[in-house]
Amino acid sequence: MDLRKLKTLIDLVSESGISELEITEGDGKVRIVKNAPPVMMPAPVAAPAAPAIATPSTIAGTQPAAGPAPAAEAPAPETPTGHVVRSPMVGTFYRSPQPGAEPFVSVGSEVAEGDTLCIIEAMKLMNEIEADKSGTIKAVLVDNGSPVEFGQPLFVIE
Repeated sequence: MDLRKLKTLIDLVSESGISELEITEGDGKVRIVKNAPPVMMPAPVAAPAAPAIATPSTIAGTQPAAGPAPAAEAPAPETPTGHVVRSPMVGTFYRSPQPGAEPFVSVGSEVAEGDTLCIIEAMKLMNEIEADKSGTIKAVLVDNGSPVEFGQPLFVIE
């Protein structure tokens, strides 16, 4: 591939929205990857408080009846103790091999090392996640169809 073509391809990648381009021509192969500058997120700004709205009871000088007391924050639910199986990737969590099918495992299921626990879809690829320890499923920590992050707890095996 001649230098002019290469320069044209580099300009095309830098001016377009694509981040990577790979071209094979005969025996030659060229791959151009655009390194985007890091995105700086602005610091969060607290929204100003909403102005108080006058109601007939506050205008007359009487206090409105007190409503139910706000509920105290519930403590975070405790996860069962045991071996935690974590997500090895970012993707979408699926408990069964296809919609409407029985889940691979449920709470109380006995699993052996290497048994499929779930599927995580990442970039249109279905990745089976296997048990890395034998035991009983004590908790399923993610809802079916939910997005998961790398390292997020999925199951507890005891």
